[in-house]
Amino acid sequence: MRSQGRRVFEHPKPHLADREVSALLQRDYGLAGSLAPLDSERDQNVLLDTGEHRYVLKIANAAEDRASLALQNAALEHLGAVAPALGVPRLVRTRDGAEIADWQTGTGSHAVRLLTYLPGQLFSAVAKTPALLASLGAFMGRLSTALASFGHPAAHRPGFLWNLDEAPAVKPWLDDVVSPHDRALVARLFARYEARAVPKLRGLRAGAVHQDANDNNLIVSDGCEGGKTVTGLIDFGDMTFGRRINELAVTLAYALLGESEENHDLFAAARPLISAYAAISALEAGEADVLFDLVAARLAVSVCVSSHRAREFPENEYLLISQAPALRLLARIDQTNPALLAAFARHAAGLPPVADHDRIVAWLASEDCAPQPLFGFDLNRTARLLVSLRAGEPGMEHADDADAYWIWLSERLAAEDAGFAIGRYGEERDVYKGDQFRTPASPERRTQHLGIDLFIAPGTPLHAPLAGRVLSVADNAAAFDYGPTVILEHAAGEGGPRFFTLYGHLSRETLTRVRPGMTVQAGERIGSIGAADVNGGWAPHLHFQIITDRLDLSGDFPGVGQPSLWPVWSRIAPDPNLILRLAPESFAADPTPPAVLLARRARVLGPSLSISYRKKLKIVRGRGAWLYDHTGRAFLDCVNNVCHVGHAHPRVVDALARQAALLNTNTRYLHDTLLDYAERLAATFPQPLSVVYLVCSGSEANELALRIARTVTGRRNTITLDWAYHGNTGVLIEVSPYKFNRKGGSGKPDHVEIATLPDPYRGPFKGYGPESALAYAASVAEQIETIRRKTGHGPAAFIAEAMSGCGGQVLFPQGYLREAARLVRAAGGLVIVDEVQTGFGRAGSQFWAHALQDVVPDIVTLGKPIGNGHPMAAVITTPEIAAAFANGMEFFSTFGGNPVSAAAGMAVLDVLEEEQLQANALTTGRHLKARLDELARRHELIGDVRGEGLFLGVELVRDRETLEPATEEAGTIIDRMRDAGVLLSTDGPFDNVLKIKPPLVFGLREADRLADGLERVLRLLV
Repeated sequence: MRSQGRRVFEHPKPHLADREVSALLQRDYGLAGSLAPLDSERDQNVLLDTGEHRYVLKIANAAEDRASLALQNAALEHLGAVAPALGVPRLVRTRDGAEIADWQTGTGSHAVRLLTYLPGQLFSAVAKTPALLASLGAFMGRLSTALASFGHPAAHRPGFLWNLDEAPAVKPWLDDVVSPHDRALVARLFARYEARAVPKLRGLRAGAVHQDANDNNLIVSDGCEGGKTVTGLIDFGDMTFGRRINELAVTLAYALLGESEENHDLFAAARPLISAYAAISALEAGEADVLFDLVAARLAVSVCVSSHRAREFPENEYLLISQAPALRLLARIDQTNPALLAAFARHAAGLPPVADHDRIVAWLASEDCAPQPLFGFDLNRTARLLVSLRAGEPGMEHADDADAYWIWLSERLAAEDAGFAIGRYGEERDVYKGDQFRTPASPERRTQHLGIDLFIAPGTPLHAPLAGRVLSVADNAAAFDYGPTVILEHAAGEGGPRFFTLYGHLSRETLTRVRPGMTVQAGERIGSIGAADVNGGWAPHLHFQIITDRLDLSGDFPGVGQPSLWPVWSRIAPDPNLILRLAPESFAADPTPPAVLLARRARVLGPSLSISYRKKLKIVRGRGAWLYDHTGRAFLDCVNNVCHVGHAHPRVVDALARQAALLNTNTRYLHDTLLDYAERLAATFPQPLSVVYLVCSGSEANELALRIARTVTGRRNTITLDWAYHGNTGVLIEVSPYKFNRKGGSGKPDHVEIATLPDPYRGPFKGYGPESALAYAASVAEQIETIRRKTGHGPAAFIAEAMSGCGGQVLFPQGYLREAARLVRAAGGLVIVDEVQTGFGRAGSQFWAHALQDVVPDIVTLGKPIGNGHPMAAVITTPEIAAAFANGMEFFSTFGGNPVSAAAGMAVLDVLEEEQLQANALTTGRHLKARLDELARRHELIGDVRGEGLFLGVELVRDRETLEPATEEAGTIIDRMRDAGVLLSTDGPFDNVLKIKPPLVFGLREADRLADGLERVLRLLV
């Protein structure tokens, strides 16, 4: 038995003459005027113009269900009540108040309604601009919102052909599609609908839908800014109860039909419509998932119905109006991945294109994800090049010759000592020339890179960065394709969502090394890099990609996407650097590399400034124990003791920023933070050291210390240690033999005496025992006597580091400073201990290194690490000395003790305590020293390993008996370690001591990297 809906399509439409229509209009509505026919598929529609008003007369098909007309009338009444501004017709009642008139004619009994006319142009008559499509989406969104509260029994129309919920009902009419090619196309899209949409329909929201927003049912008017906008919708004849998403699907299907074949861009046309609709009537993810399947189903139904009706009523040309463009659009949809269309629809609707994207990315960025190196070495610590595959970029003159490009790139890699080159994620490129990069749904080619390219020598072994399962192994052998390709499946944590990694351009041995279903462990070899003759015709490289949604593909996956769809593609294939974890500088070309800066530096900075390493470094960022150069390469920082708690520690940075945003002034005003910090700093010292002076640098601190000592004692003469360095001011150069006794120095001033450096390895007295300490202290006694002979009194001060830095990272014999202090104090002098380099827990077992010597100084100076790189310093002394210094002359340091510096200093103390960095210095220092001692046993070049905590020195000698310094070898080691990604420096009288004083976040892993790197370099020197 045929349904009411189907009988309507099979019954001829009414054909009343104008004379008959005019008479009946006068009778039932009391209206007269000119008549003009309007198009309709199954009814007779007439435009009535009375001269004052215009109306649309709708003479229903004799087979039309009267309940359906009642539904339309009720819907119009509802819309008029809940959305009065919405442009839909209003019902005009008959003279006796009826909604429907009944006209008896020769073709049967016809239900007749009169509606108000909506002025404007038909949507079919205007250009489809993005703004117009957005206005259509917004209009239909308002309609859907208004209809959400509407219901009517007649909306339930079983068997109604145009109800997308029942689209397969017209499949028997597939045979009426004349072309076998077109018939197969429509059949495929019905199958797609049944596979993708039908299982989800029951879970989607349902309600009354208009379901016929075609080009000739939409009214367009001039907008307020001169553009066209959709202002009205007519013909509620296809209204039914169905999935709410059907409304948007039908609207979108008709809107997409209007695009010309040669310029048709499905995505560009659909985006504004979907976005504007969803902004008013929000979609659920499940609805967006099936939107384009419903679009295709509507078009397939249209083709089937029109083919069937055209066969039965060949004289009705209206039936075939939309079939040709419908078939063209169906072909585009058929050739476009349905899962991609779903992701696009979700994004256009303001929903995540990939539901699990954020969870996957969060896990990949977390500490729980611990990727292993792809190539068996640390990419982060390896020198690299950045290349671009855009037209006109260096090397692209060889774009059509993979071998020539590889020769060019290999020469560049060798010139820079680089281990690999990087091709950017997200780069738009001109090199994708195969037909596989065309997109049927759009004239736009796929040109934006979805992976990261790592150019490296063919045959280089490839390892899985994460544990997983082999999803596919395939040889995508077409020109410009991947060649051998592996896709691995992973879980984003225990029970987490699945994601995938793709490895393209591999060697043929890969095809037999792994197989689908195989479990692989992180770090396990899965293949190797292929040469151009097997990898799709590219220079040797790995295309590495993350995939959050496979789009139901296997064996292959797009490696480039359309630039206009980047917001979608970048969620489907997020940045692979989530796994590679290369520094961001790796992906940005620096316009001012070291060579450029060196030339500028020579012009604007004084030539007295030195610069480290044979191959100069441009450092642009630091984090923890690592420094990053302008290419993004990571260098292990083993020597910068200024950033004591780690480069750019967020706690210190935040404290600086917060206080700087509030206030920065000086010590002439009261401020809580200044006093809180001074009290906390003083509390770390033994009594009676309790008075704090805050200044801006270690040099300023040491100069103030000497000023205090000379003011309090009334003396000037000072004893310093050989090879000491205490600062860069004129006063401090005078007490720094490291400066005044070397090139450019003026020699020892008359008021300064030099005591022997108590070096247990190279000095005259060996070992760290008390005998050695007393022997070296005798030199202090000698200098005291020299001063007495010159002046008739003792020294003003004795100044020494707690451990000698420039002297060669020298740890003094036990008790040396205690005995030297006794001698100096007995002569009326003060003892100044310079902790600028050695304090704040660096010694490991003690917070202040002078405690290793069992001595309490009279004055202690602090600098460098105190503010973790912020310029601040301090002098600590006793109340008695401070009182004696206050002789009426004010001491004032403009920036010393400012609130910002105090906040930074407080944050450093917080981090030291909370992260237990002193304990780390002890543990890591002992481990590293043990590793270095092992190296010394194997390498004769190492004469001595010394120090405490993370203040260590490795002295290199050519002969362990004569202690001939290995100065040249030390310089070579420093440069080779730099080339290996480890930063060291030398010190000592002969520049033959490797100094090790890293940030205190330097841990066991970093210690092992330093020791392992030094082992490799030492082997190369043999």
